Amino acid sequence: MNFDFKNGNFDLFNPLILVVMVILFLIIAMPMWYFYRELPAPNLELYLYIGLGLLFFIFGVFISNYFMNNNFKADVGSTTKENLYTEKLSLSDSYSKNELIIVGLVSLGILLQIINIALLGGIPLFSATLKAKAATKIWLISYIIFLPSINVLLAKYNRKSHYLLLVIGLVLFALTGYRTTPIAIMLSALITLYYTRDVDVKYIILAILAIAVVLLAVGFIAVQAISWQHWSLNPIELVSYRAAFTLNILSKAIENQFTTMGNLFYTTLTGFFTHSDARVLVGQATIGRVHSITSTIFGPALLDFGIVGMLLQMFLLGFILKTLHGIQNHKKSIFTAFYGILLAQTIIWIETGPTDVVVWLFYFIGILLIIHYLRGANHEI
Repeated sequence: MNFDFKNGNFDLFNPLILVVMVILFLIIAMPMWYFYRELPAPNLELYLYIGLGLLFFIFGVFISNYFMNNNFKADVGSTTKENLYTEKLSLSDSYSKNELIIVGLVSLGILLQIINIALLGGIPLFSATLKAKAATKIWLISYIIFLPSINVLLAKYNRKSHYLLLVIGLVLFALTGYRTTPIAIMLSALITLYYTRDVDVKYIILAILAIAVVLLAVGFIAVQAISWQHWSLNPIELVSYRAAFTLNILSKAIENQFTTMGNLFYTTLTGFFTHSDARVLVGQATIGRVHSITSTIFGPALLDFGIVGMLLQMFLLGFILKTLHGIQNHKKSIFTAFYGILLAQTIIWIETGPTDVVVWLFYFIGILLIIHYLRGANHEI
């Protein structure tokens, strides 16, 4: 059974899916507030701020749509059967020079991650001590190389053997014990394949279930490996607890706006190179402790620049994502790859918040791709 999701009936990975995911995140948190009562329930202000943030995100999406439709002759939002899917390649089909280069980059990312784990002397997923050391410069370089390369490879070349590289990279990054990197790899690849393959709906459902299983498994195993923490919650309850706790931190951020005065964003951009953690600043600003804490997609901007900064951030995210979404519908290739990466990472930001320099780097590349496309479109007018 096939649904023509991308050709006008239903677009699953439209940027507005972020709104649905935020609402789902709230629903997941509610049992810990109102049923188990493990954590204090938030006040109405939390829902108001989330609602305003989502409203400005939606506003950014619609402004982008209006801008693109009224300023460029190219129908950015449409596709045809001729350009909808990437042509299938068999094992016997020769590799182009560009394909070999991209395969080489993917392999380099995998090799660097193998070296990183080997230098650590063990599997960080099963050791909290090793996990704390796993985010090395080698790890950063390997992720920066692997994630874009594997998505561009999948977007441009429909060859089944490339899935093996995806699985190998996924396993290696999952072994570091971080939930966000394997989820970003799986989700971005799913989005890329969704727009470049004729994928049966059952495989989309299976892929989403697999992402959920990896999220639960990696998160639960990593928590159990922390010897100084003892949890009585099962994996599903732990996800609910984490969502509720993170949203409670957002409530604290709402109460402590302008506390960090831009230092949080500065530390996000420079912290990896100066051995500073932006999320530790979140902990200091919200609960007064030197502890790495997440505050949702809304929290860091509130702590730095108040409600105006948060609303501006959400507007810009909506505008950028929708613009790239429209372009990739028309152009595919690297545009689809980076749209998949940005949407996946932004969905992950719902919990973690925009405190990762790598993701901001990907956003910068995404903006450059948009500018490149729009300059070309201007020349055509």
